[in-house]
Amino acid sequence: AAAALRGAGAGEVMLVNNCTPVRPAGPSPQDRAAAQAYDALHNRLFNDPVLLGRYPDLSAFGAGEDLRGAVRDGDLETVSAPLDGLGVNYYNPTWITAPDTPGLPFAEAAAAPGAEEYERTAFGWPVVPEGLTELLTGLKDRYGDALPPVFVTENGCSLPDTAADGRVADPRRIAYLDGHVRAVAEAVRAGVDVRGYFVWTLTDNFEWAEGYHQRFGLVHVDHATQARTPKESFAWYRDLVAAHRATRTARADAPAPR
Repeated sequence: AAAALRGAGAGEVMLVNNCTPVRPAGPSPQDRAAAQAYDALHNRLFNDPVLLGRYPDLSAFGAGEDLRGAVRDGDLETVSAPLDGLGVNYYNPTWITAPDTPGLPFAEAAAAPGAEEYERTAFGWPVVPEGLTELLTGLKDRYGDALPPVFVTENGCSLPDTAADGRVADPRRIAYLDGHVRAVAEAVRAGVDVRGYFVWTLTDNFEWAEGYHQRFGLVHVDHATQARTPKESFAWYRDLVAAHRATRTARADAPAPR
């Protein structure tokens, strides 16, 4: 696909993957092995062939032979064509435990030590800003110089927002975004080449799995009238972007040190 896009005149080619930091639910070897299995099947199965030119070893999970039989000569060379950027979608870490059902490599933990301390979104997802730093630095640690510039292509939270008197107060979303933008900055300080951060999403939208029930937008939508009302998080994020742009402009215009 990358070669076809470039052949058609695309200036830049990127890939977006839905990634999650994986944490074992407990300290047992079984939980750690299950977490490694989940990481291999959820994260590395998609990133490794693109960035390293090989698939992760899945033989321990009973999928190794099937995968090798499906990969033809030349496939990995095509899959690992250079990219101009890697997009990652992040919402929360995933806690994994050893499965109760024989034959399964892992199970998602219903509860994990320490997980109950996190605030939850309307979706029930834990709010873990430091998990985004963990994800970004983990990509750098694993792929090194093979990692292209990274873009956080989705990050946001659903909350039960309501419009009243022409305004929508959503202080929890502002706190969420502030924490996650700071987490990106922490990854940049650690040496990760992060080029962009995109909030999910501009307006309350239709979610494939949830319809209109989950409100992720910076702009509230009245689904009965289609009226749009910018939330307080919209103004907060607008001001953040403007301040960042002003800072970059000031730095660019500053005279060189003598």
